[in-house]
Amino acid sequence: MPSSGLRRSSHHGSQRIQLTETDFCATIGLAGTARERLRFSYLPRKAGSGDEKVSDITAIDLFCGAGGLTLGMKRAGVRTVAAVEYDRDACRTFGASFPDVTLVDDDIRNVDFRSYANIDLVVGGPPCQPWSTGGKRMGERDSRDMLPEFVRAVLESRPKAFLMENVPGLAGTHLEYLMETVRPLRDHYDIGEPAMVNAADHGVPQKRRRMLLTGYRRDVGGSFKVPPSQAIVPASAAIGKKVVGEHNPSKVTYAKNPDIRPNPFDGQLFNGGGRGIDLARPSPTILASAGGNKTPFIDVADLVPAYHAHLLAGGRPRSGTLPNARRISVRECARLQTFPDDMVFHGRRSSQYRQVGNAVLPVLAEVAARALLQGMCVV
Repeated sequence: MPSSGLRRSSHHGSQRIQLTETDFCATIGLAGTARERLRFSYLPRKAGSGDEKVSDITAIDLFCGAGGLTLGMKRAGVRTVAAVEYDRDACRTFGASFPDVTLVDDDIRNVDFRSYANIDLVVGGPPCQPWSTGGKRMGERDSRDMLPEFVRAVLESRPKAFLMENVPGLAGTHLEYLMETVRPLRDHYDIGEPAMVNAADHGVPQKRRRMLLTGYRRDVGGSFKVPPSQAIVPASAAIGKKVVGEHNPSKVTYAKNPDIRPNPFDGQLFNGGGRGIDLARPSPTILASAGGNKTPFIDVADLVPAYHAHLLAGGRPRSGTLPNARRISVRECARLQTFPDDMVFHGRRSSQYRQVGNAVLPVLAEVAARALLQGMCVV
């Protein structure tokens, strides 16, 4: 095992159908009652349990966070041998879940990747805040821009292929910068066009758009293709009206100037930006800023549709708190992100929400990893 700088730590138009919770569980082939199956539907065992078939394909997970990419890669048969993360709480979470993976708990700028010259894959989701539409959008001027470090890791380790996950904005307004940053890789890699995916199209009970950038080393060859869409999975397949995990006490208050859309759950009828979850559809995107009033909520008493109709009819906005509404817990956010219930997130509650919201979704990571391997000419 390489030791340089490393230490062990103590992150289309096709027609689709809706699945019920029971159907969803049956589709993924799990035994037991629907609710029991659901609890462990995404990845029931922690890394290193030894009961999943893992090939000899190896990977380094950059900016690993809580470990969503490593979880998904393992399900796809890839063995993560090392991971890099700087956040202390995320390191604790990752280290507890993946004790057999060498964790580099350091600034990635201090890591020498030449020790991994025989690695098969480099994967990672560089910090998305510089490119996110929900932030200040400072792009390459943001000190959190780690795209050059991802490129350096690939150049130094020369893997057979690489996979980068990020927000769509990186391939939108900042596409020119993205292409210029990865240009040094083109001497050795065939880089595909940025692929836009919505997690809801791939078995995730959440609407979450992401960009995937892939490259295959020229002597290996390959072509990445986004898998076809799957059946839509509603939020009710993961959560319900009864709270799971530690209760979030943040209230849901009426907005003074509500943003009204045709669907009662699509606008901003309440303060903070945390939309109500329509359990019959995939949930809105889980954000790293969740925890307070930016956390999605459950309309336990089904009052939102009636209030929405009241506003559409010209009624005045209400004030105060929406009765019988609750913000979803860290565990419920984790379920919507497709983490298993036995995954423990460390740190204060705000840190746990941040780790969950920042994570690459394990189910989407598995889909992307399988597609990356299937597109490789030489494995």
